[in-house]
Amino acid sequence: MIQERAYWLAWSQISGIGPIFLQRLNQHFGKLETAWKASPAELRKVEGFGFQTLEKVVQQKSRLNPEQLLIQHQQINPNFWTPADAEYPQLLKEIPTPPAILYYRGEVDLQENAAQKPLVGIVGTRQPTEYGIKWTRQISTALAKNGFTVVSGMAAGIDTESHTAAMKAGGRTIAVVGTGVDVIYPYKNKDLYKEILKSGIVISEYPAKTAPNRTHFPRRNRIIAGLSRAVLVMEAGEKSGALITANYANEFCRDVYALPGRVDDEPSQGCLKLISQGAGIINQQLNELLTMLGAIPQIDVETPIVKFASLSQPTQPQLEPELQQVINTLAVDALPFDFIVQKTGMDAGLVSSSLLQLELMGLVSQLPGMRYQKL
Repeated sequence: MIQERAYWLAWSQISGIGPIFLQRLNQHFGKLETAWKASPAELRKVEGFGFQTLEKVVQQKSRLNPEQLLIQHQQINPNFWTPADAEYPQLLKEIPTPPAILYYRGEVDLQENAAQKPLVGIVGTRQPTEYGIKWTRQISTALAKNGFTVVSGMAAGIDTESHTAAMKAGGRTIAVVGTGVDVIYPYKNKDLYKEILKSGIVISEYPAKTAPNRTHFPRRNRIIAGLSRAVLVMEAGEKSGALITANYANEFCRDVYALPGRVDDEPSQGCLKLISQGAGIINQQLNELLTMLGAIPQIDVETPIVKFASLSQPTQPQLEPELQQVINTLAVDALPFDFIVQKTGMDAGLVSSSLLQLELMGLVSQLPGMRYQKL
């Protein structure tokens, strides 16, 4: 895998090749090493490789040595994962745009990476009201005490309150930042940053020494949503960046919950909009919320089974081999997408298309959180 991660790194250095393009290359060739060594004619067969793009890619590739690049990169960025690494967060592999390189700093918990331990995102405004602060602290504390890891963006306001409350309750927290993992932003959170490194991790898709850039923060929001089984929006105005995270969560089939507020309070307008669009409502019954969040099944690393009993399978019509393999994995109880991929041993893209076909045939139903059940 050392060699393959070198090619993930090398491809990520090619301008014009983003996460979606990398997914296409990986699926088309099976490995990025094979894609790197492919001829221009072979690369042209990949969707999106027009003549101009191909010409730029060939020129840039000629100047890079992937294995040498990996050695040089590790000197400045010793800790990072690529999708070729077993430690790469499994839930991020489900999204359409997983980061090619994910840098980290702090105390790694491999159960979190393997989707064994539930991660919940908490986001909101940088200027919360006392109401928003109160509920963020209560919910973050409750989550931490019940074994959830809180994911947020280390920004001022709701992010800071969620990280702080989770750690005070003895839990873990993950900060997804829009800078290098060695850059503290905002700098007033320097003490918070140091505490997170003791009982959690800071992660980013940007290499060391990357300074804050306004374009980075919307992009990092997809990582918060992708890592999390559910996203809670505590307070958000109509143009809050937290709504970007919620939109990504919806796109990735994650559950979204919002804290309701008064109709004439500006910091509540984004939350009220989300609720009108079908987001779950956060209310005083925190036990109900914890029950809902805890109902999302987790994968067992030691023995890849889901922690509930599956029911007997009904007779199915004659199916294509890949469709039959997928449906044989399913049960009446909902299973997470990453477990289905792991159980079948099939490519994630093939599993996704097979599930869609089965859903259109009326044999499978998709539930929130990218979970699937046999009908």
